[in-house]
Amino acid sequence: MTIHIGLIGGGNISETHARAARAIPGVEISAIHGTNAEKIARLCREHGGTAYQDLGAFLKHRPMDLVIIGSPSGLHAEQGIAAARRGLHVLTEKPIEINTAKADALIEAAREADVQLGVIFQDRMKPHIRQLKTWLEQGLLGRVLFVDARVKWYRPPEYYANSHWRGTIALDGGGALINQGVHTVDLLLWLLGDVVRVQARTATLLHKIEAEDTAVATLEFASGALGIFHATTAAYPGYPRRVEISGTEGTVILEHDRIIAADLRNAPADARESYPPDENKSSSSAAVSDIRGHQAVLEDFLAAIQNKRACASDGVEGRRSIALVESIYQAAKTPDRIFTV
Repeated sequence: MTIHIGLIGGGNISETHARAARAIPGVEISAIHGTNAEKIARLCREHGGTAYQDLGAFLKHRPMDLVIIGSPSGLHAEQGIAAARRGLHVLTEKPIEINTAKADALIEAAREADVQLGVIFQDRMKPHIRQLKTWLEQGLLGRVLFVDARVKWYRPPEYYANSHWRGTIALDGGGALINQGVHTVDLLLWLLGDVVRVQARTATLLHKIEAEDTAVATLEFASGALGIFHATTAAYPGYPRRVEISGTEGTVILEHDRIIAADLRNAPADARESYPPDENKSSSSAAVSDIRGHQAVLEDFLAAIQNKRACASDGVEGRRSIALVESIYQAAKTPDRIFTV
């Protein structure tokens, strides 16, 4: 049976969505909606589907079973709700929305329409990260004590200057934290559980944008573990994301989404003392890896629809990261106060 997919958005991420969809047997792109006629026409030429600039006309297109949303973050709920009310399943890029109120409205609309709602957090599907999740569930790190997570990336001035929405409060919801840092926020919650207290600072140190390009937060998890989280787009020339987790039985370090150290007191057979570095760091290889991650998310989402189960990151799961981001922003307004989540 062929699955027909509609894409919302005409940017680079929609190109990734299109390539990921086409890599799955039995999946076709049925229609593409975007505001830039030239971009969506190109996507349709390369990947198939009918181009639409009007959202209402796009949502009426048939056959179409689900939509993948790759538009600015502040439009996810509006577009997702409209799709759900048309009986279409909704898979949206991260974050689910720019605040919890909008996220809740989208979650409720999907529930009322009895359609699947998923959020794309492709890092959850990556082999080394899943291995770390298994070790934590098996207790191989013991009781987790603390985590240090760093997203020290760089975005040139034109990254923001050439976009009408990046770094804006209305459509991006913020800056480095909600856009670049949200993947790592999701990972921390997925790996270590809920956060109960936050203290934070944000600043716009380099870029000429409304929102922050740097955020630092201290986190207290419900388990009692402590964490430091740092996200920036001002760290020239940019470095791989790094997550270090230490427990009573050892430490594991992720860098570039790979385990580069697993120093465990009772190491299993699949935990070597050192892991080979990522030999493929070119931009083209990173793009291929990203497409594979999105493909894995889409395959899981399609299986969830077929088997009527929750997907890897459904609306409720996707809400967790935006709730913590929201708490960090609130805490940053009063940086000398500890904010209870």
